[in-house]
Order: sequence, then structure tokens, then C-alpha cells
Amino acid sequence: MPIATRAFAATAADKPLTPYSFERRDPGPDDVLIDIKFSGICHSDLHMARSETGPAHYPLVPGHEIAGVVAAVGANVTRFKEGDRVGVGCMVDSCRECSSCQEGLEQYCVPGFTGTYGAKDTKGGTAETITQGGYSDHITVDQHFVLSIPDSLPLDVAAPLLCAGVTTYSPLKTWGVGPGSKVAVIGLGGLGHMAVKLAAAMGAEVTVLSTSDRKKADAERMGAKHFLINSDKAAMKAAAESFDLIINTVSATHEISSQVQLLARDGTMVMLGLTTEGLPVYAVPLLWRRRRIAGSLIGGIAETQEMLNFCAEHGIACEIETIAPDQINEAYERMLKSDVRYRFVIDMEKLAA
Repeated sequence: MPIATRAFAATAADKPLTPYSFERRDPGPDDVLIDIKFSGICHSDLHMARSETGPAHYPLVPGHEIAGVVAAVGANVTRFKEGDRVGVGCMVDSCRECSSCQEGLEQYCVPGFTGTYGAKDTKGGTAETITQGGYSDHITVDQHFVLSIPDSLPLDVAAPLLCAGVTTYSPLKTWGVGPGSKVAVIGLGGLGHMAVKLAAAMGAEVTVLSTSDRKKADAERMGAKHFLINSDKAAMKAAAESFDLIINTVSATHEISSQVQLLARDGTMVMLGLTTEGLPVYAVPLLWRRRRIAGSLIGGIAETQEMLNFCAEHGIACEIETIAPDQINEAYERMLKSDVRYRFVIDMEKLAA
């Protein structure tokens, strides 16, 4: 029978998130039922809750950085058992048939993957017509989209890895970062601090670009060798043509033309931030050094598991501030002010009865 579930949900773009009850589907043959222990807060949660990336369907339970423990499994599930430590990221299904899915790149599913929340619920089984996310105490997910969290990673710091971790790991791997690579990271926030840690662990020489030196000590502690202030024209000029890869994590509209000049020949700037307005780009700096501006979207399921294993092997974890569910709205406002180091994580076991 359906699973009674408690959550926090957005009910309108201009209203705070409030307690909400609904039903999850009973686990089918290929499903895993998870008791959610922690759920990270991603900047895209705020965008979607406030309909800033298109009209949202309300009530909407955000959350796609989920860590918990298996409560039950379906008859066909062989990869997981009750009590296993598991996670769920940004996807809960895809077509499984297109070329992207067949290559383990489910995030680029041609018909489109099923998002963990805010997407059409193709599984059915309850009155819900859209998927509901991790700001809740339970979730039922097809085993293909469930990740194993290594024992050495605490669940609270592992939760944000399911989005912030793989979103930065994937482009670092795609663009071949390793010993000798020179990588710059724009913005030291939830994504940026993970990019620094991961790139440094891969052997790269890492530089952080920021608007101030407020986080310089943190950047160096995380593995950055250099810290560059965007407004320091002399330093920016001296750093011209230095970087093989720039990871741009800024999720607000910002100027990037001066930062493109920092790329070496054949260098690439990868955009990760979910900006809602266009960013001017000029052709000449791209032509002159065969530079590229690219995008990257989360990571496939196999790559996400690879990232979790890499983090466990190298002792890498997200730096978090743990909050109770009734602090979500305050966290959203603080996140808009960049007042978090470096990811809010909701302790779902504090969800009031």
C-alpha cells in the first residue's frame, strides 16, 4: 500500500515552504524504498520553488541531494538490501533506450530524464502527478537510479555530493584534468568548493577567481594554490592565457569576457551555474586562441558512483551547515546572500510529527 510521507513543500512562487503530507508509491519489483536521513539544498531548488526557471507545479517538494538508508526493496532488486546506505541525485528515471542512456549518460536522455522533483511522474501508483523530492522522510526510486554511499562517507556530508559533487566531477573528468593541468574555479560556493577539492585531488594546479579575498584562506585549505580577484586588473592581465580549464559555477548573471582571456590556447570554460539571463560573449577572443565555452549537466549514474568512490578514497566531503526542516525558508534567504559555507543540509529526522 502507498507510503505515508511527510515533507516541506512550496505551494506558490511567492510563499514560504510549509509542511506537506502525501503518499509515495509502494515499492514495485524494481524499486527501493529509502528512509531519507539528509537532504542537501541546491540553488536550483530555490529557482524551481519560486518558478524562476519556468512555471512550477505546486505543491512542489524540492530536493535532489538525498542520503538515507534502504527500508525495503522489490523482488527484482539485487544491488541493495535493507539497511544499506544509499543516495539519490537529480534523476529518478530516463528512457533507457536512447544513445545517451545506452552510453551511461542518462542526464542527456534524448526524450528527457525524469527529475527527482517537478517532473511528470511516469510510474504512477499514487495521486501525485509530478515527482516529489528529498525534503521528505521517504522516497521510492527505481534501483537503477540509486547510488551506494561508501561507509567512510558520513551521510550528511555525502548528500550534496549527489548534485554538487558530480556536477563538478563530470567536467573535470570530461576535459581530462590530471597532474600538470591548470584549472581555475570561478566562485567558491556549493559547487565551487567541490570543484577545488576534486581538481586538487586529481593533481591539478588550482586557482580560485572571486570578487573578494573573503574566502582566500578557505580556498587554500581546500587545495587551491592561487587566489585571483576579478577586479585586480594587473593580476588578471598577468594571468592571461594561463588555464587549460575554467569551471564557472556562478548562478547569477555576470561578466565573463575578461575571464575568457585567462584561457590558454584550446582552453575551455565550462558553465555550470543555472543562469536565467544571457551572458555576452565576443568572438575574437575565442577565435584568437581556439578557446571554447561549453556546458555540463550533472553526471550519469555510473559516473556519480565513480565520484562517490573517488571522494571516499581521497577523503573528500562537502562542507555543510546542518539545519532543521523548519529553517528551510531562512536558508533560502541566506543562500541568496551567499551566507553559507558551503552547503545547507536538512536533517530530515528532525521533521516534526
